[in-house]
Amino acid sequence: MKKRRNYSGPDAAGFDSEERFEGDRQFVSALYRGLRLLRCFRPSDSGGLGNLELAQRSGLPNSTVSRLTYTLSKLGYLIYDENNGRYRMGVPVLSLGYACLGGMKIRDTAQVYMQEMADKSGGGVLVALGARDGLSMTYVACARSEGLVSLQLTVGSRISLARSAIGRAYLAGATEEERSHLMEGIRERVGPERWPQMEAEIHEAVEQVRTKGFYTNLGQWQPDVHAVAVPYRAPQGDTPLLAFNCGGPAYLLPKQRLEDDLGPRLVELVNTVSRAGAGF
Repeated sequence: MKKRRNYSGPDAAGFDSEERFEGDRQFVSALYRGLRLLRCFRPSDSGGLGNLELAQRSGLPNSTVSRLTYTLSKLGYLIYDENNGRYRMGVPVLSLGYACLGGMKIRDTAQVYMQEMADKSGGGVLVALGARDGLSMTYVACARSEGLVSLQLTVGSRISLARSAIGRAYLAGATEEERSHLMEGIRERVGPERWPQMEAEIHEAVEQVRTKGFYTNLGQWQPDVHAVAVPYRAPQGDTPLLAFNCGGPAYLLPKQRLEDDLGPRLVELVNTVSRAGAGF
């Protein structure tokens, strides 16, 4: 029997628990489960995933997973490899992703200013724009400076909502209701031992954004990575909450440089993008 969760935040697959929608007669459970299954795939799964692995990642019963993978493969969203009994994503999934990116006008507006900041910041700096995906942030635009050293992240990369600069900036910019909902899911994921410190760090990020306009993350996502981040809400209100960040190797981005230079410049970038976006 599937274990029922006792919280309403996003689960490990990034989806809200299905029980949260109980009683909603418009909610289609079969569609939810199919999308949940697709969300289990990661860029590192080059060899594909079998039904057992998909069941473990999704939390869905084996019999349900078998029916879903069969249906999704018939529609082309999954491709079945008879040699190893594994599935990988098909091209139709990619078309959905590009359709999403194509509908985000903010990407084209921001890209020029992001690249300008990356170029002026020097080697090793990555400037990115991200959107929330469950309990992760997904990069939807990136600009990097020239140089041999840089973070190996690009459009489509997913990083932690709870630990990263861009994720915590997003939480700082969210409404009280959304933040509370997300933090409930984070608490469930990290467990009672790690939660008090995590909660304190997120509240610190909220305070930094309130007082300085940006948040500074010194190795809390990865020990050797420093970054600053700023939440962004489009003036038209037709774009979901996003966040910008600027980061790189810790030895290239000491705290003072982040606080005195890159943080304020990232705030100005966001303000510039906001003014440009208002003209759409």
